[in-house]
Amino acid sequence: MTLLFKLARQTPFIHSQTGLLRHTLKNPRVTTRLFTAPLLKKQTPSFPVFYQKHFTTASVTQEDKKEPVKYNNWIDKLPPKLAPYVFLTRLDKPIGTWLLYWPCTWGITMAAYHSGSSILDTASMLALFGVGAITMRGAGCTINDLWDRDIDDKVERTKIRPIAAKVITPKQAIGFLGLQLSVGLAILTQLNMYSILLGASSLSLVVTYPLMKRVTYWPQTVLGLAFNWGALLGWSAMTGAVDLSIAGPLYAGGVCWTLVYDTIYAHQDKKDDVKVGVKSTALRFGEKTPQWLAGFSSAFISMTALAGYMNGQGLPFYLISVLGTASHLAWQLKNVNYDSPADCWNKFKSNTITGGILWSGIVADAAWSSSQVAL
Repeated sequence: MTLLFKLARQTPFIHSQTGLLRHTLKNPRVTTRLFTAPLLKKQTPSFPVFYQKHFTTASVTQEDKKEPVKYNNWIDKLPPKLAPYVFLTRLDKPIGTWLLYWPCTWGITMAAYHSGSSILDTASMLALFGVGAITMRGAGCTINDLWDRDIDDKVERTKIRPIAAKVITPKQAIGFLGLQLSVGLAILTQLNMYSILLGASSLSLVVTYPLMKRVTYWPQTVLGLAFNWGALLGWSAMTGAVDLSIAGPLYAGGVCWTLVYDTIYAHQDKKDDVKVGVKSTALRFGEKTPQWLAGFSSAFISMTALAGYMNGQGLPFYLISVLGTASHLAWQLKNVNYDSPADCWNKFKSNTITGGILWSGIVADAAWSSSQVAL
């Protein structure tokens, strides 16, 4: 120990720490941080360098610790392990489920009108398809996010999606997708065999839609083919087969409707889409979007009217399902601001009203027809 203090006196820097060294040796409980802290200020090739590396590593580890993702809605109140999966299925944004469900209701209710099915049978089928819409919309979101995980993290609106944010791994997402599809299959098997095969055939559209934005400016067309499949499936579920003279125009009109609302939706991300190389009808139409959407809206209304005519619908259908739906679409197209993401989102969401208006006209017509028969 005497030798150590002699060496300390020969080294000016260590000599300055001699008093602290004596105090530390006499008081073992004094933290070594008091001894090493002054040494860390000097870049000396002695044992303090070890402590310098240790403290630096600890600091980086603390900084790299990620905070839980905040969704800014009721999902934040869920258990941390459950919340990402709920967010993945977009349960906090039910508009997508409604847009998938409305064509199902049109097909089911028009088929019930055509075949004279009971209210109970119709209501049961509507409920079954409602559960199916929730399930398959969630599955579609999982598939979409798996394909887009390398794109979503570059787009402001989508960078907190669980797979892109690495909260859920692709392997976990695939396992979750298997569960979702199993539930969907269980629902589908409640239908007749024709409808089971028809429903299963739509899965190819669901899987390939996310890829379309990489190869064509018309991915919304593929989305429309997938999202309106329920118009065909709902009809066959009630009657045992698809009558294309009625369900065909209804389906085609729905595809045109999807081109309207999803183009409005795509205008939210058009700046980011250009940066990452994603295509959409919003970029394809550009400044001529109003004219394009007016044309698709007209086609939607015309096809709806044709389906009603082929199904022998009455006056309430044309007043509500045709004129009412046309009025709401006209309001959307007149007031939407394509350069405001917030307004595009609001107009997009309002399309749940559009689908509801069309369905309410079919229901009103059925009720009116039943009253006429009773008289």
